Amino acid sequence: MPDWLPALVNASRAFVTIGAVEVFWIVTAWPTGASAVTFTAIAVILFAPRSDQAYAAASSFMVGVGLAAVCAAIVEFAGLPSVETFAGFCIVMGLFLVPAGALMAQPFPAAMFAAMAGNFVPLLAPANQMSYDAAQFDNTAVAIVAGCGAAALPFRLLPPLSPALRSERLLALTLRDLRRLATAAVRRRKPDWEGRLYSRLAAFPDQAEPLKRAQLLSALSVGTEIIRLRRIAPRLGLASELDSALEAFAQGNSAATTERLAALDHRLASRNDAEPHTSLVLRERGRILAVTDALVQHRAYFDKGGSG
Repeated sequence: MPDWLPALVNASRAFVTIGAVEVFWIVTAWPTGASAVTFTAIAVILFAPRSDQAYAAASSFMVGVGLAAVCAAIVEFAGLPSVETFAGFCIVMGLFLVPAGALMAQPFPAAMFAAMAGNFVPLLAPANQMSYDAAQFDNTAVAIVAGCGAAALPFRLLPPLSPALRSERLLALTLRDLRRLATAAVRRRKPDWEGRLYSRLAAFPDQAEPLKRAQLLSALSVGTEIIRLRRIAPRLGLASELDSALEAFAQGNSAATTERLAALDHRLASRNDAEPHTSLVLRERGRILAVTDALVQHRAYFDKGGSG
């Protein structure tokens, strides 16, 4: 989970919304209250992951359900009573379902047309022996539309976290994990670290500034290089020097980190080319250079909340 806070906000919204509709159902003894609770739960859970687009999508879904109810009423009370064969039934149903299914392929508003096509048959409730009970149809339709409306309203009253706040939280969580990674007490495998950062990149808001994305990508690169440096440094006898540089990094002091990494690079550069592990030395120097460049470019981010 890239960040638990949006999930907690969505869960709280769903809990309050479904609970409020259930209380209204109990207090009013609404005959079709169960249907309202069902569609409230479906809508408030279905659209919560859409973040900033949740309210618009839920509102479009409610409008689509309302239009489906109107069309279902027309078909049930004006179309079906005039047909007696299966072919006639198919024609009447197809007059609505075929255009609605074709409109679902349109990019906007897809939620409205999906609601129209998906809820038409449940509202119509076709059977071998049709019951043309207007009161029962009205109760069912009102419950479904009201349930979808009750799900759309909380997205306005309790909106999702703003893109700026989500991006800042993802960056702060990444910096915290990166500093833990820099300490000797934490040993993380490279696939685990990359998987964690890739999930945060996928969860990063589309509206985030390019600089914020660059900072997250730099954190991914720095963490990967730290893992590789820790694996190779003991073989070169440089574990203590690397620990000293990473300790400064964990404290949010990029200047000290850069200085100590430069000293470590100087020691590596002074090695004789005839010594063993020459290829390891070159790779180690390249990783040190990559970390140093990232710290210089995004010093304000890596020093945030630190002592440097």
